[in-house]
Amino acid sequence: MTILYRIYQLLIAAPICLIATLLTAVTVTIGCTLGDGHFWGYYPGRWWGRVIIRVLLLPVKVEGHEHLKKGQSYVFVSNHQGAFDIFLIYGYLGRNFKWMMKHQLRKIPFVGRACAAAHHIFVDKRGPSRIRESYEQARQTLREGMSLVVFPEGSRSFTGHMGKFRRGAFMLADELQLPVVPLTINGSFNVKPRMRDIYWVFWHPLRLTIHEPILPIGQGAENISHAEKQSYDVIMQGLVPEYQGFVENPDQ
Repeated sequence: MTILYRIYQLLIAAPICLIATLLTAVTVTIGCTLGDGHFWGYYPGRWWGRVIIRVLLLPVKVEGHEHLKKGQSYVFVSNHQGAFDIFLIYGYLGRNFKWMMKHQLRKIPFVGRACAAAHHIFVDKRGPSRIRESYEQARQTLREGMSLVVFPEGSRSFTGHMGKFRRGAFMLADELQLPVVPLTINGSFNVKPRMRDIYWVFWHPLRLTIHEPILPIGQGAENISHAEKQSYDVIMQGLVPEYQGFVENPDQ
């Protein structure tokens, strides 16, 4: 079955995924330039995420949509198992949002330009002024009523386990008194393990769990620590036993 799946990827899935990515990037860039950036910055990406996953024949299970209230802004925080986290969240979270992403992604042909046009937030850590600029853009996005999706680990896992969380997302939620919603992703590491057979996708079910929002308990250091710890513990408990437990990520 592995050989057949790889032949399918090479001859059918890869060309479709490439065309879908190019079409989505061009649509987002043109749509955001000429029209509503919130609409064009999200819905083509949602379609793209679903197409990639379905073309690769990956089963998806989503739990917890009932925890989200219509019209409420959230700071979503998720573990970062692999590249397919992007497709899973984009395609199946069901909430208009902006990403916080590494500034290096701006260099990806077509995709980087589309992300910039959609006003996703590139986190640039090459100096204090650039960090402040990134977080000011995130604040403005949240003040406009949008939600934000952040990977607090900052980089993909090498092992499928969680590393440390950075505090930036929780500080933003505290400052604006917004609920933090933990997301647990299972299966993404199995589909596309970091540093293994980079040209192939491995068939494995994907699961996205949307946990109950963590509401502010005040404002300041105690609230930040509370949201960070609660999020970490909840996400960790949602992982399959194989990937539970902290493992240091040298890329953090």
